Amino acid sequence: MRESAVVRWSRRLVIVALTGFALTPVYVMITSAVKPLRDVQGPFTAWPSVLTLEPFREMWRTVPLARYFLNSAVVALGATACSMLIAILAAYSLSRYRFRGRGAFLTALLSTQMFPGILFLLPLFLLFVNLDRVTGLRLFGSQAGLIITYLTFALPGVAAVAIYSFMTAWSEVLFASVLTTADTRTLAVGLRGYATQSSVYWNQVMAASLVVSIPVVLGFLLLQKALVR
Repeated sequence: MRESAVVRWSRRLVIVALTGFALTPVYVMITSAVKPLRDVQGPFTAWPSVLTLEPFREMWRTVPLARYFLNSAVVALGATACSMLIAILAAYSLSRYRFRGRGAFLTALLSTQMFPGILFLLPLFLLFVNLDRVTGLRLFGSQAGLIITYLTFALPGVAAVAIYSFMTAWSEVLFASVLTTADTRTLAVGLRGYATQSSVYWNQVMAASLVVSIPVVLGFLLLQKALVR
């Protein structure tokens, strides 16, 4: 059956409206990133009174963004690599072999995904601290501790694991807030440094948010077909 002109145009209008709704926050972020601070702190304006790239320069000096960027890259890539390695080996063995405890293992693996991450935060914190005290193995406040934490949430499923592991490790806040120190802080936590007791550098926040979102967006665009498959 051929659809009527009314249905066709109604569908187009809905798509346009939803697209505008989705792109509005992106537009606000981009325009705020090129505004002077006085424009961002004042009443909202759809267009900057003066276009400036100063927030993109100052954002590296206001907080140690380069160090946070490096920490996030190490943690995200490390978690992705470890998750991929373990997922490939686990997926192969679980699909090819039938062994005692296979069903219980799969059930336990899937059941852990049903619980919110905050339930694991305190046990992991205590485990890392006590391991350091008893064995000298430093996981609390280290990049290795975050890598181990993130890969446990990502297994298994190979292409999905790669995307999910990287995106989770890059943008996760809860565990990174508790299990890192000033030297190992990641981007998701470090962005809070633009807020001081007296003011918030909103233009730098938006500029930094645009920059740190580039790796995730590029990675998703490159691997989205694999994720759908």
